[in-house]
Amino acid sequence: MSSCDLCVVRNRAICSTLDSGEIEALNTIGRTRKLSPGESLIWEGEDSVLVANVVEGVLKLSSNTEDGREQIVGVVYPSDFIGRPFGGQSSHGVTALTDAKVCVFARRDFDAFARDHPALEHKLLERTLGELDRTRRWMLLLGRKSASEKMASFLLEMVERLVGADGCAIQFEGIAPTQRTLDLPFSRQQIADVLGLTIETVSRQFTRLKNQGIIDLPSRREVVICDFQGLVAEAG
Repeated sequence: MSSCDLCVVRNRAICSTLDSGEIEALNTIGRTRKLSPGESLIWEGEDSVLVANVVEGVLKLSSNTEDGREQIVGVVYPSDFIGRPFGGQSSHGVTALTDAKVCVFARRDFDAFARDHPALEHKLLERTLGELDRTRRWMLLLGRKSASEKMASFLLEMVERLVGADGCAIQFEGIAPTQRTLDLPFSRQQIADVLGLTIETVSRQFTRLKNQGIIDLPSRREVVICDFQGLVAEAG
């Protein structure tokens, strides 16, 4: 592995609670791995054999229905932790949406390390509770919000989660935000799948937000946030 001191998510990842000696010890049981778009890291239903920190890129969590359809159930960003420590089966697959780099650990080795380092276990609990909160917000989004509110909430989450990552930071000063381009790791169809909408509805909502001056769309994968407060209002 490359030096953890140079890791771009060192202060935000689960290992941020460890001192230099503990980081060095963790370093000995891990390795970095690069993923290409569409490449899977974890498969649904298989025994949990590895866990990982996301260093770069965006990955999707997905499950398959009985008739073979894929449902995206979550998205992970730089500094997120993926996998299921302490045994069990993976309830979803993990696949790269963009070029990605992850810091991978054999699950048994990581479990043993975590048991000897209570601060790391505490950080795991914090991350688990945070993920639970995001899941509850997502249930509200899917169950109660309109199509326009879903789209705006989705873009706001992208802004929040990608701040400071891979040059995608979006900075706002007061009510006059600096315009920055957000590179979407999703196709229109994937956005529709995530939000429970049709691809036609997604396209209409993008066009509507553009016509209102809230966003601009230089290309199908680029979104410029022009009016942050307007986007917040659209999210309800």
